[in-house]
Amino acid sequence: MRKILGLSALLMLLSLSACALFPQRDPVNINVVGIEPLPSQELEMRFAVKLRVQNPNETTIDYNGVALDLEVNGRALASGVSDQSGSLPRFSETIVSVPVSISAFSVLRQTLGLSQTQRLDNLPYVLRGKLAGGVFGTVRFVDRGTLDLRGSTATW
Repeated sequence: MRKILGLSALLMLLSLSACALFPQRDPVNINVVGIEPLPSQELEMRFAVKLRVQNPNETTIDYNGVALDLEVNGRALASGVSDQSGSLPRFSETIVSVPVSISAFSVLRQTLGLSQTQRLDNLPYVLRGKLAGGVFGTVRFVDRGTLDLRGSTATW
């Protein structure tokens, strides 16, 4: 029994020290810099969401896929994935384009969720996503802000 307890304690210490071997990363900075229409199907709209991704770290971020979920006014609106891959060198930035889909049902939920007194120039949004990079290399991000939907195009 003593050997089992000793072995368990040793394994726990090794696992805690292993966490210290992985460098701590600052979160990446993500900003939506553009939205372009894409060809759509009958009951959906598609857009290319362009993101400026900034790496404020001393190490390169390698990614092999991107996923996004967009929530507007507290409700899911759009999601998208891309299998693009790349490398974001230390202290650098790049533009990543991700196609997203908005179903007619999502638009209906958004419309029904708006109150009659709510204005379209200050809708809160949350953009969640990840740059996939394997088990220990995936970088998750969140961007929050407000949308101005008064005109024909969204201003981020």
